[in-house]
Amino acid sequence: MDNIKKFRFSASIDAPVARVWDTMLAVETYERWTAAFTEGSTYEGSWSKGSRIKFLAPSGDGMIAEIADNRLHEFISIRHIGMISNGVEDTESEAVQSWAPAYENYTFQSTPEGTLLIIDQDITEDSEQYMTDTWAKALTILKKLCEAGV
Repeated sequence: MDNIKKFRFSASIDAPVARVWDTMLAVETYERWTAAFTEGSTYEGSWSKGSRIKFLAPSGDGMIAEIADNRLHEFISIRHIGMISNGVEDTESEAVQSWAPAYENYTFQSTPEGTLLIIDQDITEDSEQYMTDTWAKALTILKKLCEAGV
């Protein structure tokens, strides 16, 4: 896993933590802010600790993960464990083992202005620029959704 780097992204959002949490994770609004990554993306599964969850593009390709931790309105940890390609789940290939498990952690901190959302994510070197650019877009969309109370 030498090709994994840890990155931090954050946004100050003028909305209470509970609204930011709900907006990030509810499927209807999740699909809106994650469109920055892949138009039409969604998820199947549960955000409950220990649950398996799939993050999917419209093609059905995507990521397989487990919810490593979930502390309501405080923290959620996603442990990415594999890929889905052409309907086939892969958690064991050499390609997947080169980066798995990879973590994506969300920390929600209450501030006088609302919420400081912090994302700590393991990213492969080859996707570093894409993820940096795309997280900026995704967080802008999320911020607007939360502040509009959508």
